[in-house]
Amino acid sequence: MPTLSVVIPVYRAESCLQELYDRLVATLESESPDFEILFVEDCGADKSWELIKGFAAIDARIRGLHMSRNYGQHSALLCGIRAATKEVVITMDDDLQHPPEEIPKLLAALAEGCEMVYGTPERERHGLLRDMASRITKYTLQSVMDAETAHKVSAFRAFRTELREAFREFRSPTVNLDVLLTWATTRFASVTVRHDDRQSGASGYTLRKLVNHAVNMTTGFSTLPLQFASIAGFVFAFFGLVILSYVLIRYFFYESSVPGFPFLASIIAIFSGVQLFALGIIGEYLARMHFRTMERPPYVVREQVGKCDD
Repeated sequence: MPTLSVVIPVYRAESCLQELYDRLVATLESESPDFEILFVEDCGADKSWELIKGFAAIDARIRGLHMSRNYGQHSALLCGIRAATKEVVITMDDDLQHPPEEIPKLLAALAEGCEMVYGTPERERHGLLRDMASRITKYTLQSVMDAETAHKVSAFRAFRTELREAFREFRSPTVNLDVLLTWATTRFASVTVRHDDRQSGASGYTLRKLVNHAVNMTTGFSTLPLQFASIAGFVFAFFGLVILSYVLIRYFFYESSVPGFPFLASIIAIFSGVQLFALGIIGEYLARMHFRTMERPPYVVREQVGKCDD
């Protein structure tokens, strides 16, 4: 049985953190004699960090990392994964919607020879808007990953720790863990797991944040928007040739011209819109290049507890 590192980004989870700790420890003790749990507190402004420090004080297997400010779920995951010391990394949410008791299913699939396993929910329980935004994100991720498993992506995942070598030097404020993992392997799998109702609080992901995440993921890790802009340019250039042909045919064969201002204004509006759209996409890529040249780190750790503070 491999040794295990469980990485959990924590954000305003004080109400369920104790139960998560109790259930997680009980499950891991039956699965592996050697494990660690890394809680990455993402500046949620509640008492989660005090609880984590309490866990670490009584249990040497608990490690805590406190971010200097709120960086987001994927940056917190990246921080915890880089700090992990065991053979297999398991990631999960802090709200108990990912039942710790389902971890053995991930480990069993991983033992069959794949390098990355997703725990796909039987039925997601986020609410209509959140579910719609989640589907948009998954379809976007599928175009980025170019893998069939993309539509089964979940924050509940297990993978071999050695995969992190592929993004050891990654430094960017835009982080997507699933895309980074595709840099290391194509041997993905998924298993169906239970997905429980959120016990308290509300998700930190709003519809707006998920849409922004999808846009950042697409422009940050894929050239698909640029390809789309090129296709749009080709289509409208062809449309322009058709319009020109129409104008010339009317002039030479029917000795009449196309009605002036409305026709001209419409054509200018259409082509100007396409040009601005393409420039906007190019601007998004230039902005990301600018941010990367600044070498802004994806996270900064303010405080650590547990073995990591030796």
